[in-house]
Amino acid sequence: MIGRLSGLLVEKNAPMVVLDVHGVGYEVQLPMSSFFNLPGLGEKVSFLTQLVIREDAHLLFGFLTEDERMGFRELVKVSGVGARTALAVLSGLSIAELRQAIALQEAGRLTRVPGIGKKTAERILLELKGKLADALPSAGGGHSQPDTRAEIVQALCALGYSEKEALLAAKAVPGESSVTDGLRLALKSLMK
Repeated sequence: MIGRLSGLLVEKNAPMVVLDVHGVGYEVQLPMSSFFNLPGLGEKVSFLTQLVIREDAHLLFGFLTEDERMGFRELVKVSGVGARTALAVLSGLSIAELRQAIALQEAGRLTRVPGIGKKTAERILLELKGKLADALPSAGGGHSQPDTRAEIVQALCALGYSEKEALLAAKAVPGESSVTDGLRLALKSLMK
C-alpha cells in the first residue's frame, strides 16, 4: 500500500492535486483543510495517504496531518459512508469540530456539510461515539471542552438521566469548568 508520498506539486484543481514523485505523477484527492495549506506549484510537499480500491478505480487520498488520515479511516468504516463522503466531512469540519460534534452528539453540525443528510449524520454519530476520541491522538495534554462535556454526559447517564437531559444540562456548563464542577452545575440545573 502507499502510505506516504513526497514530491513536487505540479497541479492543483480542488480537491485534486498532481504530485510528481521522481517523474511519476500521482493524482491525490485532499480535504479542503489540507488543500488550503498547500505550498505553491513547483514546491516540495509530503502527504500521508490512503489508497481506496474500488471495482472501477484506485483512488489515492492525501492528508497533511495524521489526525486527518485517522479521521478519514474511521469515517469510511461507518456503514453507508464512502471515501468521497468522508472527504466531504473532513472538508467541512476540522478534526476538533468533528470530535466535538460526536462527543456532544450534534447532528446539526454534520448536516451543514454538503451531501450529509440527517440519517447519515445520525449514523456517523452513533457508530463513531466513543471511537473517534480513542482513534485520534489528542492535541494537547489536558482535557478540552468537548472531552469534559462528554464526561459530564456519561456521568449523568450513569446516574439515570436520559441522554437528551444529560446533553442539555452539559451544554449549559461553562467551557472552563472541571468535570467535578461541571457535574455539580449540571445536576443543579436538572433539579430545577
